[in-house]
Parts: sequence; C-alpha cells; structure tokens
Amino acid sequence: MPSAGSVVTLCCALSLILHIVHTDAKDLRDSCSTCRQITDNFSKGFDRTTKKNFGGGNTAWEERKLSKYETSEIRLVEILEGLCDSSNFECNHMVEEHEEEFETWWFKRKTKYPDLFKWFCIDTIQVCCPKGTFGPDCNACVGGSERPCHGNGACDGDGTRAGHGRCSCNRGYQGEFCLDCIDGYFNVERNDSFSLCAECHTSCKTCTGSTNQDCDQCKPGWEKDEAGACNDVDECSKESPPCKEDQYCQNTDGSYSCQACDKACSGCRGAGPSGCLACSDGYGEEEGTCTDINECEQPDQACPGENRECVNIKGSYTCICSSSFEEKDGVCVQTEEPASEESQEVLDSEPTESTMPKFPEEHEDL
Repeated sequence: MPSAGSVVTLCCALSLILHIVHTDAKDLRDSCSTCRQITDNFSKGFDRTTKKNFGGGNTAWEERKLSKYETSEIRLVEILEGLCDSSNFECNHMVEEHEEEFETWWFKRKTKYPDLFKWFCIDTIQVCCPKGTFGPDCNACVGGSERPCHGNGACDGDGTRAGHGRCSCNRGYQGEFCLDCIDGYFNVERNDSFSLCAECHTSCKTCTGSTNQDCDQCKPGWEKDEAGACNDVDECSKESPPCKEDQYCQNTDGSYSCQACDKACSGCRGAGPSGCLACSDGYGEEEGTCTDINECEQPDQACPGENRECVNIKGSYTCICSSSFEEKDGVCVQTEEPASEESQEVLDSEPTESTMPKFPEEHEDL
C-alpha cells in the first residue's frame, strides 16, 4: 500500500503535468492566432504599398539600376515594419525570429505559393493547421475536415496545433458527432452524416414534430387533452389560487405570475381599482370601481376646531391650519407677525431711562 507521502507526490506530479498540458495548448492556440494576425497584416501592407515607388525622384532610373519597387527589399521592409503594434511582444518576436522565412517567400516562393498564411503558418513554422484539422499532426476533426462536427458544432483546436478534436455542439444538437437532438428538438432530417434539428412546440418536453399534437411529453405547466395535444394549465382558475391575499393571479403559457393589487383594493381578482374584491379604507365602491372618498366633503366635519382646514388625499385626508394661523399645543393660533421696519425704527428712537439726559435736582428758594 503506498504511503501518504507518495500519494501526495503523485498528485502533485499529475497536477503539474495537467498544468503544463493546459499551458502548452494555450500557447499553441496563441501562436496560431498571432501568426494569422501577422499574415493578415502582411496582406494589408501589401495592398497599401501596391501603388508606391522608391520616392527618390527618378523612379525609372532607380528601377532600372536597382529593381522594381513592387518586388524590392525596400517594399518588404516597409511591410514588415507595419505588421505588429510596438506593445505586442509575441507578434514582434515571431516576426524577428522568422525574418529569413519572410525574405525567402518574398524573393523565391511568392509566385508559386501566393497564400502566405498556408506557406508560412501551416507548412513552414507549423503553428497552425488547415481548417477542419487539429493537433500536432493536423488530424481531421470529427465528421471530417470538410464539415467538422457534421456542420452542427465546433471542433476543439480547429485550425491550430492544439485541441483534442472533440465537438462542442450548437444549440439543439448533442452527442459525439452532433447528430442527435436535445430534448425540446426533433429531427427534421437525419442520416449517417447529416442531421437537421428543429425546435418543438413550446408545450413539448420531447416531440416528433412541430405542433402541440406531436408531443411525446408535455412540459410542466401543460397537460394532454383527450386528443393527446398539450394545452396550458390555468393555475389561476384552481380552487386555491397560488398568490397572496394582496395579489391577483395572471395566467401565462405554461406558468403564471402574481401581481400586486391596486392600493384601492382590499383583495382583488384583477388589475386596477375595478378588479377589487373589497375596497380599502378611504375608498368606496362606485359602479363597480373603488374610488377615493373625499372626507372633506362629508357631513361630519373631518377637521373640527377653529381656523382649521381639511385637505383630501388618496385614501385619506389631512388637517392644516388656515392661512395666517399656526398650530401650537393642538390648536391653530394667529401667527405673530414681526414688527415692520418703520415701527422698529420708532421704537429704537424712543428715549429710554438710561438714555434720558439728567438735570440737577430743583430746590425751592428759602
């Protein structure tokens, strides 16, 4: 029996291997992506420089003595300088590392191999694979390189030297070959190399056709009638509605929703003040609709007391003091107005005892 230490060591080793494999796969995918970006930018640079020349002022002499600009090293250098952003290390590193290959293709292979991506990325530095193939040896994807995953999915690693070639199926499809339909879909057409899946009727969990009569099983919220068709279950019509007392039930296809009653209602069967089972306090029924009661117009005075007014609000009312009155200790009293500037000036100008001039006391002559 292996010791605990050896088990831990084995687990660590397996984790390291998995990490390396994952990292290598990512690097391989990134390398292919970088190479594709470089060759795409090369094509753009080639198009950009199509109508240029040496720019020395005597193009005819330069092309006679040197070479034609369209096949010159000067043009190649101009194109290479525009392949990568200065901050893209991977791109710049790949261009610098394989500069000789670009020169070889430019001067010796371009005519015979016009597809730079295929010549450079696939055949020469071998970081990519042809479309529909994957892995170190560019093996064909499941379903064949012409129609990977039989046209119903994506092949892992497609076009790169990475991946395991297994299919990630499109919506509606499943299985190793993406030929089977998932629940909720049915086969319109199917053979050993082709499958077309279409969506079932919304009421079907599984089906053989597109209508609610083609259901093998109904989805929750639907049930089969006597003819075998799946129909919506109206949860709101049951004896015990599924919603709370201050809500009403709204049926939907295959389900239901609970909506809040109007504030005029004390319990309701539908939307708005006309859907009330009873009216809330402060509301009364008028022609089947709960409407606000204006307490301020009732025979009984809503706001007793002098100098007090009633203000109606939805479902209630409030009492306020009349203009020029304010509430103090539960009663409305006259608001004290501040003294006017003129009266204040008069008060300020009247002499006080402390400011009155003082005179000597008068004495009677003896």
